[in-house]
Amino acid sequence: MYKKNIRLLKIFNFLIGFSLFAPLAIIYFSRVSGSYTLGASIFGITMLSSAIFEVPTGVWSDRVGRRGTIILGSWARVLAFILYAVGLSYWWLVAGAILEGLSRAFYSGNNDAFLHDTLSDDHVVEEYDEHLGKTSSMEHIAIGISGLLGGLIASFSFSYVMWLSVVSQIIMVYISYKFIEPKNRTNITTNTFSHLKEAVQLFIHNKKLRLLAITDTISFSTGEVGFQFRSAFLQSVWPLWGIGLVSTATSIGASFSFYFNSKIIKQVGAEKMLLIRSIYGKISSLIAYGIPSIFSPLIVITPSLLYGAGQVAQSKLLQREFSERQRATMSSLNSFLGSIGFAIMSIVVGMLADFTNPAIALFSLALISLPTIPLHYLIFKRRNS
Repeated sequence: MYKKNIRLLKIFNFLIGFSLFAPLAIIYFSRVSGSYTLGASIFGITMLSSAIFEVPTGVWSDRVGRRGTIILGSWARVLAFILYAVGLSYWWLVAGAILEGLSRAFYSGNNDAFLHDTLSDDHVVEEYDEHLGKTSSMEHIAIGISGLLGGLIASFSFSYVMWLSVVSQIIMVYISYKFIEPKNRTNITTNTFSHLKEAVQLFIHNKKLRLLAITDTISFSTGEVGFQFRSAFLQSVWPLWGIGLVSTATSIGASFSFYFNSKIIKQVGAEKMLLIRSIYGKISSLIAYGIPSIFSPLIVITPSLLYGAGQVAQSKLLQREFSERQRATMSSLNSFLGSIGFAIMSIVVGMLADFTNPAIALFSLALISLPTIPLHYLIFKRRNS
């Protein structure tokens, strides 16, 4: 069973990443809404919506099943992209953002748990990090291809970019129905609120889990906002078609990092991998945005070589701390924190860009993320204590 699910998951993740408009989303949203603040708020609304739905969808996944959760997420994502493509006003974008947030919530805790449970069924769960890396690499390969194509097509028409993105998501819905449901091993007998309370208590009493959740929240809320917003900066130093090249190069680096994550993590360890990625990511961002130049796009590409291994290391450490009964719920709680942080940071960076410029906004974001370095050091030190 696990071979079929993993094969389908690779295709599914590729189609998630094959969004022609994603690398240019801030440009499109800002054009429709009329400002960077409103444009960036679409990202914030997406994540706020995701935060609201995170825990209910995680509990749903644990109680009802992984496959059905993937299907519901796929339908929500298609409807979101249709609303974006219509894009008659800011409020059409808001409606799309709410649905995309719902889709993210269905996927966030569920899909890693789906992979973990699938491997558990065939007693190969020790291969989790390897398969997570390889399936995740497909999304970034798709991001790279679609980023290059999207930049070229957008030079002629943003409308074509948006509607072609809808087509790939329709195919993704079809794939979602082909998954095989793994065995339900949670055996939940408590009510929803008791189940949620138990998950929260595990975060409270587990120090390593708390540190991982805090660093993940800061890294996600600043890193993802920076990634989504960076095209607003890149268009000031490179032409529009060049933004697609940056997206492609970034995705190629991330794909390699995801694909070879198992070997990298075995060499340096998961905790040390997080620390290395944290230090290098902050330094490169401070240089690229603190000293804007035609070389800045090349600098922001380089952290992608550590991104995949860092993401898998983070997921591996979190999955190790999660309980079997509440795996998806605990993952959703962790994503809930990141989504709230993302929503706040997206508004902050949009307002800063409107009052100053995108470079200063992104430099400020890098400064805000600096506390993750000592926190990751504490996680590394705890591993070696």
